[in-house]
Amino acid sequence: MRSFYRCVVVLVFALAFGCGGAPGTGVKAGGSAALAQDQATTQDQATAAAVALMDKMTGQWLVTGTIHNEATTHDVDVDWVLKRQYIRIHEVSPDKSAEDGIGYEAWIYLVWDAKQGEYAVLWLDSTAATNFAPEGIGHAKPDGDRIPIVIKDTDGSAIHTTFAYDRAKDSWSWAIDNVGTSGETSPFARMTLTRKK
Repeated sequence: MRSFYRCVVVLVFALAFGCGGAPGTGVKAGGSAALAQDQATTQDQATAAAVALMDKMTGQWLVTGTIHNEATTHDVDVDWVLKRQYIRIHEVSPDKSAEDGIGYEAWIYLVWDAKQGEYAVLWLDSTAATNFAPEGIGHAKPDGDRIPIVIKDTDGSAIHTTFAYDRAKDSWSWAIDNVGTSGETSPFARMTLTRKK
């Protein structure tokens, strides 16, 4: 009879705590699965928002503004590539260099990294060749309609490039700042992208 009561007590304890969650934790059965589901939903929502913002950048643009305090005009074409995983930004300046007769040109690839919850950017341009070092890849945490990219250099300096979308005007602004090794910031470029008609 004593063994019977012991079995009943063990069974009741198992049903109360083994299936219902650990006592005192407030975590119910399936809590881990529900948390994982919530995290997946949040990640999906962040991805959808990032992709929607990137999509707003696609198209043909006229870029006007200043670089090194000098007025400039560039042409920019943006499209989705590689199964719509990246947007490819092609920037071309009609101005030709006095040294080699070649104008500025850039190919920029922007992607949303869902696992890290951030944008990543590879910026290739005609100013210098790159060895594709990891620190040369730009990163940007989502900030509403802004994409604040930081590209670091091995010497501790960096380039801060912020893409900001104006929903009311359906236009973008690009602000580029150079950041020195001691943290001092100097404006490099301020440009506005207006959609071509």
